[in-house]
Amino acid sequence: MEHRDVVVVGGGPAGAAAALAARRTGASVLVLDRADFPRDKVCGDGIAPEALDVLAGLGVDPGALTAGYAPAPRLSLRSPGGATVERATHRPSSVVPREVFDARLLAAARDAGAEFRRHAVRTVTPGPDGVVVDGVLTAGVLVGADGAESVVRRVLGLARNPDDRMAVALRGYAPELPRQAGTQVLVTTEQRWPAYAWSFPLGDGRANVGYGELVSGGATRAGLIEGLHRLLPGVEPEGLRAHRLPLSTGRPRQPDGRVLLAGDAASLINPMTGEGIFYAVLSGALAGSAAAAGAGAGAVHRRALRRRLGGHHRSASAASWISRWPVVMDAAFRAAAADQRVFDDVVALGLADGRLTARTLVAAARHLR
Repeated sequence: MEHRDVVVVGGGPAGAAAALAARRTGASVLVLDRADFPRDKVCGDGIAPEALDVLAGLGVDPGALTAGYAPAPRLSLRSPGGATVERATHRPSSVVPREVFDARLLAAARDAGAEFRRHAVRTVTPGPDGVVVDGVLTAGVLVGADGAESVVRRVLGLARNPDDRMAVALRGYAPELPRQAGTQVLVTTEQRWPAYAWSFPLGDGRANVGYGELVSGGATRAGLIEGLHRLLPGVEPEGLRAHRLPLSTGRPRQPDGRVLLAGDAASLINPMTGEGIFYAVLSGALAGSAAAAGAGAGAVHRRALRRRLGGHHRSASAASWISRWPVVMDAAFRAAAADQRVFDDVVALGLADGRLTARTLVAAARHLR
């Protein structure tokens, strides 16, 4: 039977990061994915600078991943009650279509020595000495980075997120909004709250546009399209596709043993913003490094995730709970408009690993009306 030290299921950002990290330990790595690359992936396409920092630490040139796409140095936010703030972020984000970004990142993993094979994984059988994949391949450690509908997660017996901790988003491409160049736009709404629309410029006159809300709200395709048009009037996107987003408020406990979870498969989606790429590459990198522990990899990975993201997840969960009252969001956005430091705290909480700071809480309290 064919054997690899590490088998990664899923070739997206989490899987590619896991492969890169595992290769840095000298492991033999095989990445399996049901699709060839390049392939499209429903996403907002926004790449936070912190995600690029993680990849730079794995030896990948961030400039090579974002080449050809202009940075987005500003962010515009509108609260449910209409409070608005637009400021420069502490570092520019990038907006790169996932069809491009994922292919470039997987190519970097292959250049680092990882193998890639198109294969739809159906069965995963963990054992004391390894993990058998579809009866034809064994792995010392297997990393499940196969997305929101993860086969690996189901094999572990871990339930999907409940509907109130699962979002669904619709995404397409349209011309940039007027005067949008270099500015990512997020518009929230009291209707069907929590819900928001976005428009992220690619730098070529087009923007990635979309709308998302909780599954528990009874989301339908027609309702998602209506929400998009209501919040971004006049936008007529092409290529509309939908995708589910398992939020980190419903994340499972990483089990012990030789099977690890990363990215969407581990429900590492920010419950405030739907951001997932930063958490995908970070958790993938942690999983790839933890694989060196063999039978103890699960416990090592769990501890690493807790050390790196535990405080952030507690803050994000608290902020998500507080945001059930739109008036609080209004106050937070007004506070961010008044103070660049509060704005930076809000952005870090929503797009990276920031915390719910005392400064933000006090400032929001002062702006409650």
